[in-house]
Amino acid sequence: MQYKTEPVGNSLPKADSAKLGWSKLEPSQFRHPYDTQATEALRRLFPFEFLVRQGMGGVIEQAIFLDNLSSGVRVGPNQLPKIYNSLVEAKRILALDIPVDVYVKQNPVPNAYTMAMQGKKPFIVIHSALIELMSPQELQAVIAHELGHLKCEHGLWITVANIITNFAAQLPGLGRVLSEVMSMSIMRWLQSAELSCDRASLLVSQDPRVVVSVIMKLTGGSASFAGELNPDAFLSQAREFEKERQMMSNAAQMLTHPLPVTRVRELDAWSRSAE
Repeated sequence: MQYKTEPVGNSLPKADSAKLGWSKLEPSQFRHPYDTQATEALRRLFPFEFLVRQGMGGVIEQAIFLDNLSSGVRVGPNQLPKIYNSLVEAKRILALDIPVDVYVKQNPVPNAYTMAMQGKKPFIVIHSALIELMSPQELQAVIAHELGHLKCEHGLWITVANIITNFAAQLPGLGRVLSEVMSMSIMRWLQSAELSCDRASLLVSQDPRVVVSVIMKLTGGSASFAGELNPDAFLSQAREFEKERQMMSNAAQMLTHPLPVTRVRELDAWSRSAE
């Protein structure tokens, strides 16, 4: 069966945050609505936020910092400078004015991740296989996605949510049920956080096809046939799934990331919106 493909959004000229009027870009300007709702609910538990920032957050961050420093290659002006320049540009566009280290680690699984609970040693780790799979523009979109997590302080709030869930599990009576309900809520929030960061990628790349291509390659891509992959066809696949998705809705709730086609559909809708 053949599907008629429609172009993904509209490609815009590359620009920095100042030119776009984003010199004071706030996370609320690109957060997904579900992410906003979950974050606001956790903000009401301010004492937990304080404990994470001042307590165990520092211990965990220090341990991971030492692991990255000892077992990774730190990107800088004189070390993988193209990746470094992509980082600098993405930070400028997202108006993220904190120092962020990027480490490259040898790993056959294409992946990237970040964490910062105190904000003192924020970092991004990129696997070597991801660099091989992505074009320079796509790699910058990945970096922008991870910067989105830092901009929105997702690492902090996920930790807070886990603390609350573990505490609920210790309560007598309905504690276990409450913990299970909260765990499902955390999964839904994790998924919505990813949608927010896909938007951060779009703000940096200014081209929806680049971000769609990233998601597509992480779903079923390889460096050996990357040139044959078609982002527009993948978007058509996402639109087809939208008509059949009810059957998988329950199973998808327990995934840490939204289904790839869901991410593509949400990104396409936002790229076409006035927002």
